[in-house]
Amino acid sequence: MSMSMTGDHIIAAMRRVVPLGSVRAALHEPLIGGAAWAYVKDCLDTGWVSSAGAYVDRFEESLAAFTGIPNVVAVVNGTAALHMCLLAAGVRAGDEVLVPTLTFVATANAVAYCNAVPHFIDSERRTLGVDAEKLARYLEEITVQDGGLCMNKRTGRVLRAVVAMHTFGHPVNLDALAAVCERFHLVLIEDAAESLGSYYKGRHTGSRGRVAALSFNGNKIVTTGGGGAILTQDAVLAAEIRHLTTTAKVPHPWAYEHDRTGYNYRMPNLNAALGCAQLEQLPDLLARKRALARQYAEAFREVPGVQFFEEPSFAQSNYWLNALLLDAPGAAGRDALLAATNEAGFQTRPCWTPMHHLPMYDACPRMDLATAEDLAARLINIPSSPALVSAEETDA
Repeated sequence: MSMSMTGDHIIAAMRRVVPLGSVRAALHEPLIGGAAWAYVKDCLDTGWVSSAGAYVDRFEESLAAFTGIPNVVAVVNGTAALHMCLLAAGVRAGDEVLVPTLTFVATANAVAYCNAVPHFIDSERRTLGVDAEKLARYLEEITVQDGGLCMNKRTGRVLRAVVAMHTFGHPVNLDALAAVCERFHLVLIEDAAESLGSYYKGRHTGSRGRVAALSFNGNKIVTTGGGGAILTQDAVLAAEIRHLTTTAKVPHPWAYEHDRTGYNYRMPNLNAALGCAQLEQLPDLLARKRALARQYAEAFREVPGVQFFEEPSFAQSNYWLNALLLDAPGAAGRDALLAATNEAGFQTRPCWTPMHHLPMYDACPRMDLATAEDLAARLINIPSSPALVSAEETDA
């Protein structure tokens, strides 16, 4: 079948799910309602708009209650959250951090902020996340244990941590990856930026890593305009993170004393107010997202040349961004499909450029990345906004 015919079938399938009329279907737009206006207005009326205020505390408490992870620190964005996760995990200048090459650039950038080195690893087809079995074989080959440290025999650097990114909201195989981390003395960090509302074997993502990062960018299921959060089971570690993200200021009624180089990373109250309203809507937003995914899965069931990516069997995904995986012969025509779908009114995009192809990271160490390369060439994201499904179409 020709690429143009595949494009026609894909557009027809999307039209069955998302009738356009004259409206363009965006990739992911926020759905803001509920008490958002009232909460934001309250901040404006009281003057509590900056990085202190009751809504910040309330937002953190609500996130802890929803995820079941007791300690939450809200920050200015997901990249700041990742940066703090790495510092909290003990990443030091000159260390290497194992990072999937199939990820958003913030994952690798946060490593660079620590003056550490991203070490790129491969993904698996089942989850689009880190391939734990392949990683274990690779670490057997290139590492040696020295006093409880995992050393890269090829570079002489310490391998300090693994960052597991839950791609498009689909949880990675955390049991397998945690076992690899334990065996090789690596800290597990979860990049859960895209996976609020996703569960691995009944537990919310972010529960297995020593620390985890969330994002509340404008295109996430819950948005605070810009924002992020660090999650951890460790109350002492959370207190340390909270201190560092508040410019390491020593508490005092009036004096400005700082005991470390800190970061001005705390989330403003104004953003947290919007987040509180969004969290109240989250069950409905997740129901809409999963209903949309079910409709897409059915619409694409018989479409030749393409598969709708569905959650792994051990997980419940939030389906943050719905994804199509083109059959291998169609990879070369991906850009033609992107052009055709966008022209038809559906905002689609390719997956991220793999990190090892970016100029600032092309000299970084890496394992064989064949699966990630293949996935990046064949993945297409399609419109995923919760407003594309009505409340009546959900399981709620």
